[in-house]
Amino acid sequence: MSSRSLEVLYRDVKQLTPYANNSRSHTEAQINQVVSSIKEFGFTNPILIDEAGVVIAGHARLQAALKLKLDSVPCIALKDLTEAQKRAYVIADNKLALNADWNIDLLLSEIEALKQNEFDTAKLGFNDEELEQLAAELEEKDVEAKNEENPYTQIVATPLYEPDAQKPQYEDMYKTDKFNQLLERINSKDINPELKKFLIAAAYRHVQFNYEMIANFYAHSDKDTQELMEESALVIIDYDKAIEQGYINLSNEIDEFYAQER
Repeated sequence: MSSRSLEVLYRDVKQLTPYANNSRSHTEAQINQVVSSIKEFGFTNPILIDEAGVVIAGHARLQAALKLKLDSVPCIALKDLTEAQKRAYVIADNKLALNADWNIDLLLSEIEALKQNEFDTAKLGFNDEELEQLAAELEEKDVEAKNEENPYTQIVATPLYEPDAQKPQYEDMYKTDKFNQLLERINSKDINPELKKFLIAAAYRHVQFNYEMIANFYAHSDKDTQELMEESALVIIDYDKAIEQGYINLSNEIDEFYAQER
């Protein structure tokens, strides 16, 4: 479509006619918001009309102008649209705006800045309930992002083992090769004793556990041993207890599944 020269004209509000088949409805509360916006910022967005003064876009602004008892409003006459184009634009003007999304973080930051400047944020069109919902969505996204960044807080599946008839030997349940190598290197260094103590404690992270063997050992152990193994999170029998003690942080999928099972 070729570019057109747009001219803003002021028209008597009584000479403007709403489009009879406008499928976009406007509540009284929304019209009041537009009224507040016009009072604060002025009538900055012209109403789009055809040659006969029928509104193509700007029905809410027209209703607000009538409520404010304005004599005239700025308009732009679109003179070269076909009847089909006019009908389509009435829908597209509303729908295309709805397709946009918010950067919630920036939006809430901007609103907070306005509050700090004592601006009446009610004039923005958001009510308290909507802002609370946006804040909740932002917090949820932050949690999801943190979970994605730190895979160690995600538990995707919990392995289940059937115990064998024979109780495993201690050496079958874990390997200390990497730990022993680190321990030897740490002890060979002439470093601060407190630092050495810390590094030795950290080195225990490299002990490798065979959880299938541990499960078998657990099944053949007495109650006291089983309780100690549960408290050490070598086996997880009670999810609630394990979560309470901070051993696991359920992912959303497992959390939902576990909630259904309870």
